[in-house]
Amino acid sequence: MHSELPVSPGTAPMPGHRVEITERGSFCFANCSCGWFRPARRSRDLARREAAEHLEESGAELEG
Repeated sequence: MHSELPVSPGTAPMPGHRVEITERGSFCFANCSCGWFRPARRSRDLARREAAEHLEESGAELEG
């Protein structure tokens, strides 16, 4: 889970939001480095749209 606490010496900052959409057979999975995920979808467009909405809500930008 992402923490808003300041980074103290000897710790690494949490990575930014990196969303990955993975296909397995006829299903697409969307998940993010922050721990966010969505269940498998048959619609690639829906998986991409949900990922974009997550990034928008978190203030991050969609890559690519």
